[in-house]
Amino acid sequence: MKPAIELKDVSFAYDIGPPALEHVSLAVGEGEFLGLVGPNGGGKSTLLKLVLGLLRPSSGEVRVAGGTPQESRKVIGYVPQYARFARDFPISVEETVLMGRLGTTPLMGGYRAADREAARLAMAETEVLDLRQRPLGTLSGGQLQRVLVARALACDPRILILDEPTANIDMRGETEIFDLFKALNQRMTLVVVSHDIGFISRYVTRVACLNRTLLCHQPVPIGPEMIEKLYGMPVQLIPHDTTCKTEAKP
Repeated sequence: MKPAIELKDVSFAYDIGPPALEHVSLAVGEGEFLGLVGPNGGGKSTLLKLVLGLLRPSSGEVRVAGGTPQESRKVIGYVPQYARFARDFPISVEETVLMGRLGTTPLMGGYRAADREAARLAMAETEVLDLRQRPLGTLSGGQLQRVLVARALACDPRILILDEPTANIDMRGETEIFDLFKALNQRMTLVVVSHDIGFISRYVTRVACLNRTLLCHQPVPIGPEMIEKLYGMPVQLIPHDTTCKTEAKP
């Protein structure tokens, strides 16, 4: 597959502390659904910022859609880990989703009809169109996450990057939103950061394990040994059934 994202021997260090990433090489093919897992502080968010062009590598090369991250920003949709805004800020769902068009519409003159149609389609696909006039602060966690995905889709991206998109969502909501991601993967490349290795393995085509350096990025089952190496501590895998069963009454 032609790489949608490619990192070649990439290292990065902040001004203070040890390197955040060391000699990371990774290619994400067009149309792939990659899961990125690893411990807190393992460099996952740093890697995403390098792909988004928010940081530049200390060494190595990052390519996105055949160009530099700065050149390719318009082909990327991004859903951040946390929504960093005041929940009581007076903005509607539709106005939030329209913000995804800011990189594609002229700065002067307001939103065009094409922008509003793109926002409408994104809200319909994420099933929040009926909430379009609702204030953002009145939404549940799952509804808010869908709105943020719609905002990322409004720019009609070729690549969608999601940083722990279901961190504050219950199991049912997590399943529903990953079903949406699976459908989106039919037309775009997805990279999702998650801590739930077992859950995302049902959806992604490949899992990359990152702890400052890339430990594994093959489409093979990840066992206890790899998880222990990744997180630096012993683990025990416990199978669990998320279905709710009730006993029949006599």
